[in-house]
Amino acid sequence: MLQRREFLRSTAAGIGLAIGGLPAIAALRKDSPWKISLAQWSLHSAFFGKKLDPIDFAKIAKADYGILGVEYVNQFYKDKKKDDDYLKELKKRADGEGVTSVLIMCDGEGALGDPDDKKRQQAVENHYRWIEWAKFLGCHSIRVNAQTNGVGTPDEQAARAADGLRKLSEHAARSDINVIVENHGGLSSNGAWLAGVMKKVDLKNCGTLPDFGNFRIGKDQVYDRYKGVQELMPFAKGVSAKSHDFNDAGQEVNTDFLKMMKIVEAAGYKGWVGVEYEGKKLPEPEGIKLTKALLDKVFAEIAKG
Repeated sequence: MLQRREFLRSTAAGIGLAIGGLPAIAALRKDSPWKISLAQWSLHSAFFGKKLDPIDFAKIAKADYGILGVEYVNQFYKDKKKDDDYLKELKKRADGEGVTSVLIMCDGEGALGDPDDKKRQQAVENHYRWIEWAKFLGCHSIRVNAQTNGVGTPDEQAARAADGLRKLSEHAARSDINVIVENHGGLSSNGAWLAGVMKKVDLKNCGTLPDFGNFRIGKDQVYDRYKGVQELMPFAKGVSAKSHDFNDAGQEVNTDFLKMMKIVEAAGYKGWVGVEYEGKKLPEPEGIKLTKALLDKVFAEIAKG
């Protein structure tokens, strides 16, 4: 544990970044094509456990981690979904902190590739309110899932997922909001399959959110994460830097972040890269700081050429 803390201090010093120091962040980002955001899921235990209040997310991201972009998770706001006053307060607090609302991750709203036509349409409509949230908060996207309930051949499932995504994206386009899909288990964690779904939808505001770590297709089947990210990057409107565990040198043990970010760079992507810590061995705050420090180090290394 001590060695990891030493890594945090040494990394920050080495690239001129004090964790939580906003002036240093601005200096580091000046020539970088990427900005770091914080996925709210990184603190899911604290939010579910009522140790943190979701209304304070923007303040937490800035004050505790020096991060100026936030990725909301709808699960923490489900009981406030129709509460306009709450939504106004959430925006007020983010704006007051000078924090950008980047996207909303939407789960539990039904399968957009459901084999039942009526249920699939209902799933589409269940997301409408989150599009309203995204528009009001200033987000560029809602993140959804290409769920199909596992029914049918891969091609049949792709056709249904594309149908639901197309309908939702057409609706979202009226509000100038993107609908982006994360590799999130099952067939969606097959990079080639999800890329194929994107081609079927064929709409400018429908894209992907490549996640560095979500490539488990089934119990005993894992897709190559580097191949998957490379396949999804042509459609990317966001990137999720998923982390779980770190070694004493501060490197993520499952994913080569430098290799991943070079794939991201090669695709010409410029924009937000979300810190999403999902490990269980370290406290959430430490996992977030290690992930952020690693990204900062990788960004600096890539900048050097």
